Amino acid sequence: MKPLKMWLSAAALAAAFALSGPAMADNADAGAIRHLMMAQFDRPDARLTVEPVTVHGSIAVAGWAQGDMGGRALLRRHGDQWRLVLCSGDALKQAASLRQFGLTAEEADMMAKAVVEAEAGLDPALVTKFSAFDGVMMMNEEGNHPPLKGHTSGHRG
Repeated sequence: MKPLKMWLSAAALAAAFALSGPAMADNADAGAIRHLMMAQFDRPDARLTVEPVTVHGSIAVAGWAQGDMGGRALLRRHGDQWRLVLCSGDALKQAASLRQFGLTAEEADMMAKAVVEAEAGLDPALVTKFSAFDGVMMMNEEGNHPPLKGHTSGHRG
């Protein structure tokens, strides 16, 4: 009976973590988000890194870095697909800004705290890159950014 009791305790603990709100995601959602961003923005001459990925329900914030640039992306799930909504910097770790981007007050508070927690264990130089993104870049329905004047990075948009 002891192994069964240990297994049930472990299952209950896992369920509690899964239901406790936003968390740094190491699951299918995080993989799908990384895949989406890599497919869209990674280039052989400028490798993209995507971490951490923080997911809460149908909303996610992903930190990204590419060369000397970096930022945070807000994503929403539509059915079983994730879509990029916008890229920004520190606004995506502030509840007030997240509310302006369409999150409820509860979602915004939980996500802001979770993003800060997820980034706390990262190299400070990487987090500085996330914060360096200036302004907000909205994405279109396909999750692409609009063409940028003088932009030659090869990103679709």
